Amino acid sequence: MSESTSNTLQYRFDGPEEAPVLILGPSLGTTWHMWDRQVPELAKHWRIFRFDLPGHGGAPAYPAGSVAEVVERLLTTLDGLGVQRFGYAGCAFGAAIGIELALWHPERLASLAVIAASPRFGTADEFRQRGVIVRTNGLDPIARMSPERWFTEGFAATQPAITEWAVQMVRTTDPGCYIAACEALAAFDVRAELTRIGVPTLVLVGSDDQVTGPAEARTLVAGIPDARLAVVPGASHLVPVEQPAAVTDLLVRHFSSAWQPAFDSSTGQMAIPAAAVKPVIAPPPSASPVAEIAPPAAQPEGLGRPDPYDAGIKVRREVLGDAHVDRALASADDFSGDFQEFVTRYAWGEIWDRPGLDRRSRSCVTLTALVAGGHLDELAFHIRAALRNGLTPVEIKEVLLQAAVYCGVPAANSAFKVAQQVIREETTPQE
Repeated sequence: MSESTSNTLQYRFDGPEEAPVLILGPSLGTTWHMWDRQVPELAKHWRIFRFDLPGHGGAPAYPAGSVAEVVERLLTTLDGLGVQRFGYAGCAFGAAIGIELALWHPERLASLAVIAASPRFGTADEFRQRGVIVRTNGLDPIARMSPERWFTEGFAATQPAITEWAVQMVRTTDPGCYIAACEALAAFDVRAELTRIGVPTLVLVGSDDQVTGPAEARTLVAGIPDARLAVVPGASHLVPVEQPAAVTDLLVRHFSSAWQPAFDSSTGQMAIPAAAVKPVIAPPPSASPVAEIAPPAAQPEGLGRPDPYDAGIKVRREVLGDAHVDRALASADDFSGDFQEFVTRYAWGEIWDRPGLDRRSRSCVTLTALVAGGHLDELAFHIRAALRNGLTPVEIKEVLLQAAVYCGVPAANSAFKVAQQVIREETTPQE
């Protein structure tokens, strides 16, 4: 076991020192203990390396704002241990780490398994909303809702000890690190890059997963050239915990038969299976989860020349939310379309994307200006934006009190009414 620094991760090893290394990556809100039931069997064949996400499982609370940053900390940790090549299996957030490794560090990866995975986890709005809830109410509301997201109803009812253990894992996570991980998942989107993954990949999903279900898994298999799909019956999102024997069996099968040859330093090359044709792999016996193969996805198109509009639409969606921007663009016609393009390109691409102020500061300025102008409709969705940008309800209250002094009490009175309603809607957990 280890202690981590700001650029490494908390980890532990199990299994024989001479065996090939197999890494097991955790889901958001869990610890390395989510893999406890897999370790005894896997450690017969591999040296098992498990790690905790920042602020999870007692790990030091150094928030990581992107999946790529967690990957860099993982590789720094492995470099310090002399581990250059490994297999990797990850669940949910841990699966995003595995996909990032396959895309940007393929020479390190011998084989990959992704569980409860997706090329894009829900919507950015969904994860930023979760961050708002945690920032306002702490992790308890998220912890209480975790069992219904992670497990089937029957499992949660018959396994109260495991269900309570899951709730406590979330409650003991550092809130700041949890929020940063939500931001990382909000920005994660590799839909256009799946065809670049050259490592043999098992995509494993619970048949009853309502978070990242079989549809998302099939999207991954369709896009990754050398991949197969395994659907585990009677399991929801946290498949390794709910169906440990099935997951263990599938991982042993996959990593025993699909371990890619190492990088050859004498030639400077690595043997990678041809991507043009998918192998037809016979499914496991009927008693085991079903595996199937989907057709490859179309090649992604080029990105074209950078344009302020491209940056603007990205920032506009991150700040205001996909739902709001989609409504604004959908309502545009020949008369208003040019204005929507103008706002996106100049307000969001040229001003909001400037590095001189962070988004919290820009939200404070914007709220004050809207109060002064009496623009209450605009104020409502910029209150939502301020919450997404990291302002707490207490900080928004202080901005409006400051505005009351310089913009007038009547204007601030109207603003408080709007803000009170929006904050109530945005910070109340959805049961």
